[in-house]
Amino acid sequence: MADLDPHRRFRRQRQNLVDLLREKGIFDERVLAAINQIPRHLFMDQALERRAYEDEALPIGLSQTISQPFTVAYQTQTLAPASGERILEIGTGSGYQAAVLSRLGVSLFTVERLRPLYERTRPLLKELGYRANCLLGDGTKGWESMAPFDGIVVTAGAIDIPRPLLDQLKEPADGLPGGRLVIPVGGLGGQTMQRIVRTGNNTFEAEELEAFSFVPLIPD
Repeated sequence: MADLDPHRRFRRQRQNLVDLLREKGIFDERVLAAINQIPRHLFMDQALERRAYEDEALPIGLSQTISQPFTVAYQTQTLAPASGERILEIGTGSGYQAAVLSRLGVSLFTVERLRPLYERTRPLLKELGYRANCLLGDGTKGWESMAPFDGIVVTAGAIDIPRPLLDQLKEPADGLPGGRLVIPVGGLGGQTMQRIVRTGNNTFEAEELEAFSFVPLIPD
């Protein structure tokens, strides 16, 4: 089994990455600690592992990428998941974002539409000790049988916000806020990150944040 000890191989590179993310505005120390513990080099082709701790998106095949660490940290920080919450990830991809969420102690559900990625990443997450319930399917439909969710994070750019994802957010109750959705919205020219909070049975509040560039969210 691969060496997962963050205090040995790539220790300095991981710490340098965390320092860079902090300089770029990531302030959630839980997120930074998770990134400092996760062996990102194991989520990509071995030929690229020397670049694993650069703050860059890198190819993983099938016209997909492992997300830039800043993007992963930013989305996670914006979602602000608490330990024990039910979190849905749309776009398992390499599994790196799922590993970060798992490190934060959430009850994680993750959907991937591409079978080769699903068949590669599901066993990898299990081998590395990250708990994730994985589904092969159309992420634009969410995971209805496991809803509602405290939070949903989408790791691909959506032209429009899929209605099933809004419907699968937890409704506010007993003085507690509703579920929140973090999703990049826009076309191939780039997307704007949005944070949407469910405020009632059919009401939502949306906040537009920073600009990003993601691979497209594609329905089946």
